[in-house]
Amino acid sequence: MDLNSQHIQRPGRNARGERCGGKRDVHVHRSAIAVLRSALLRSAPLREAHAAPRRATPLRLGTGDMLPLLSPPRPRAARPRASATVSATARPAVILPGLGNNTGDYARLAAALRDDHGLPAAVVARVTRPDWLRNAAGLADASYWRGTLRPRPVLDWYLKRVDDAVSEARELCAPGGKISLIGHSAGGWLARVYMAEFDASDISLLLTLGTPHLPPPKGVPGVIDQTRGLLNYVEENCAPAVYTPELRYVCIAGRYIQGAPLLGNSAAASDEILAADTPSEGGHAVIVSSSDNSTSTPSAVSWRARFVGQGYKQVCGRADVWGDGVVPEMAAHLEGALNVSFDGVYHSPVGSDDEQRPWYGSPAILKQWVHHLLS
Repeated sequence: MDLNSQHIQRPGRNARGERCGGKRDVHVHRSAIAVLRSALLRSAPLREAHAAPRRATPLRLGTGDMLPLLSPPRPRAARPRASATVSATARPAVILPGLGNNTGDYARLAAALRDDHGLPAAVVARVTRPDWLRNAAGLADASYWRGTLRPRPVLDWYLKRVDDAVSEARELCAPGGKISLIGHSAGGWLARVYMAEFDASDISLLLTLGTPHLPPPKGVPGVIDQTRGLLNYVEENCAPAVYTPELRYVCIAGRYIQGAPLLGNSAAASDEILAADTPSEGGHAVIVSSSDNSTSTPSAVSWRARFVGQGYKQVCGRADVWGDGVVPEMAAHLEGALNVSFDGVYHSPVGSDDEQRPWYGSPAILKQWVHHLLS
């Protein structure tokens, strides 16, 4: 029955031959309609309460949108739809956290890329600090003890998080658009594993920040491969670095502190170390100095330099080299890539104050490399 229409019975006789009047019938029908309408309206909230929950439409980030990034296991944040004004050539970026870092460590970097530099989106792979304990599964693999460990299946959990983030970025791309990967520390070489194992056809840039790309040299006394063969696998099985219009590798290193041997004095000057460690075949090197964060070789070797030097030695086989405090400059560059070094840049967002100890994602440093994401 259409409740918005009224049925009016004309005067006449009913089936028993009794005369019936139109006005009374109209009054009865209208009363019945009113009662039925009231009952239906009262039952509507009850039906809605018992109905299946509606699936929320995901929101997507557009240019200028501000949204805090959440770390797992908290629910995925809703994202507004991509703005219609975003350029078809703009590339969303996916940030890959480094070893021991979590999603929240990169919230300020992601916000700066979106809000200050116009990226349509910056998605951080969702990783928590306890997630890294999953790597202990490698201890049960005999290849760990032989030093021939492979990334998969030990690191499948991380690669899946990266793939989820890349899928999220693809939803924010213009049709036929490309994606940039930003890998911090171990996230840089894990990005290379991801590109080798997953669909990377729409990735046009891999930019790494303080990534130890090279395996430590064999046969150096006191040097133990802390990756247990993972970097050897990457070097032997992942595609070499290139810098082409279709795919560009940009490897950024920091020169925060020069290491020193545990015993004795460092005889090498920083300029000589730089010249020896810069790739000379197929690579490009750019050294960027900042007057505010410039580094200098101390006249006396400090305990800190000796301590840092032991960390450098485990990565590259030498202690008396420049690095970002964790990764030596020479290990953070790849032959065939555009290699860039920044003076005074610390390794991690954890422990950085953006001014006295800036890291790669600090505002003043970000301004010097963000153009690679925009071109």
